[in-house]
Amino acid sequence: MPEAGDAVHLAVHVARGRWFTLFASFLIMASSGATYIFSAYSEAIKSALAYDQRTLNTLSFFKDLGANVGVLPGLINEFAPPSAVLATGAVMNLSGYLMIYLAVAGRIRPRVWQMCLSICVGANSQAFANTGALVACVRNFPHSRGAVLGLLKGFVGLSGALFTQIYLALYGRHGDSKSLILLVACLPSAVSLLFLRTIRYLNPKSEPSHPQSHDFKVLCSLLYTTIALAGYLMFVIVLQSRAEFSQRAYEASSAVLLFLTVVLPLAVVFREEASDLRRLKPSIENPNLESPKSIPNPKVSYLSSPSSKPTPNAKSSHLSSPLSSSRPPKRGEDFSILEAVTSVDMILIIFTTICGVGGTLTAIDNMGQIGKSLGYDAQSVATLVSLISIWNYAGRVAAGFASEILLVNRRLPRPLLLALVFLLSCAGHLLIAYGRALHLASVITGFCFGAQVPLYFAIISELFGLKHYSTLHNFGGAASPVGSYILNIKVAGQLYDREAARQSTPSSSGSPTCAGAECFKLAFLIITAVTVVGGAAVLVLVWRTWEFYTKEIHARHRGGGEAKKGVDLEEEMVPILD
Repeated sequence: MPEAGDAVHLAVHVARGRWFTLFASFLIMASSGATYIFSAYSEAIKSALAYDQRTLNTLSFFKDLGANVGVLPGLINEFAPPSAVLATGAVMNLSGYLMIYLAVAGRIRPRVWQMCLSICVGANSQAFANTGALVACVRNFPHSRGAVLGLLKGFVGLSGALFTQIYLALYGRHGDSKSLILLVACLPSAVSLLFLRTIRYLNPKSEPSHPQSHDFKVLCSLLYTTIALAGYLMFVIVLQSRAEFSQRAYEASSAVLLFLTVVLPLAVVFREEASDLRRLKPSIENPNLESPKSIPNPKVSYLSSPSSKPTPNAKSSHLSSPLSSSRPPKRGEDFSILEAVTSVDMILIIFTTICGVGGTLTAIDNMGQIGKSLGYDAQSVATLVSLISIWNYAGRVAAGFASEILLVNRRLPRPLLLALVFLLSCAGHLLIAYGRALHLASVITGFCFGAQVPLYFAIISELFGLKHYSTLHNFGGAASPVGSYILNIKVAGQLYDREAARQSTPSSSGSPTCAGAECFKLAFLIITAVTVVGGAAVLVLVWRTWEFYTKEIHARHRGGGEAKKGVDLEEEMVPILD
């Protein structure tokens, strides 16, 4: 039965292709953003364990610390396959959040430091999932980094709204937050384990040769599916806030979400992999046919180290070990880890991350308390959290694709777009400070937080190369918990508790609560000032990298290749061994 054989051959080809690897990474990312819905279950933790706001913000800081300090998974990814990184993250997610669930359910009574450790371990699984899936995709699609990063990080941004809808389908509108914590403990671990064998580095020579524009068109098709998903989520959230949904209605809406999240992108993947298979078929059936790129022996491994290449040359050796040269590497070449983290460009990136991401993270983590202090009910607070999630997605994909298009067509550097994001985020902070238009503030905050992530990751890959990208992109992310600690705990938490203590009466029992716009006003005025300082530092980065982006990076994208200054694409790609 040739038809059955062809179908099996196609299925195997799809499962082993780079587009299916990207699709699997989408699902891993979509289930790895549970840290962004902390405000949806933070009140349950606060009431069950009788925490004050400063203690809750300390817990939030350790959540951010775990989510953003990904140096360990980055180092593991330097010598171990992505499957090892994903498996480790799955175990950490289950163990960390399960402890949180047991504490809130009253099964155990942990101390504060034990709760901080548990949520840090659980949230750190997000860094493992990000590193394992994201680095593989950036290496498999080196010519479309901005678009790929925007899509991947966009799914992380949508994950909060997806978690909320799945939770409503399983437990209904009146389910308690303990069930949401249990869902966070189980779902991401299951998805990561499901795709352990799928996420891997692929040899570019084993893939059909496409122009850069072709890959970008396919990525745009995938973008359209995610826009449909985000649009539907927005429609459902607005509808749920205005009408009472039955349990069957929640289940039906989740079935549509499943179709948009899984079936629609998978159809694009099948179409592209089937097209690739048709291109490969003539050379497979007649090996004597010559092609521009021959398919290498899959047993041969091409690593970034010159010792692993059959015939190393002086140029590749120089790129693999920049320290062996008398001169430091130039922007765009492969930096060593030490050279990158001590460079002025990386110091600027870290400082601006502290100011920008730290401020927006503080707004996101406190949105539940901000809404409550302004008199919003539980359903309205849930709507605010979902709005942040959706616009977090919008910021990520918009920044990823827009920066790619503006760089290629208008020669506008990515750091310049980052400076504009800082300016917009100031507006969101001021709206929160004065207690005005909290829904609009949620939209701006979510968009600006999301937009910063793919921009930083793409900038790091372009300035410092891909050889140690799995470690270096986590150094930039590690700065955000520093900003969160300073702005969330030392500024927002202390000022909230001070205002709550001022409003409370001597007869008040339990942890003091604050009401009114004054609760967070001074904190977010300070955060606005910090964001302005960070924006000025971004402009310094724009000035330093202007020539690099407008000439070298623009020429690289226009030329459709990475072969600048002797950078060999093979050296940035590591195939899985059969």
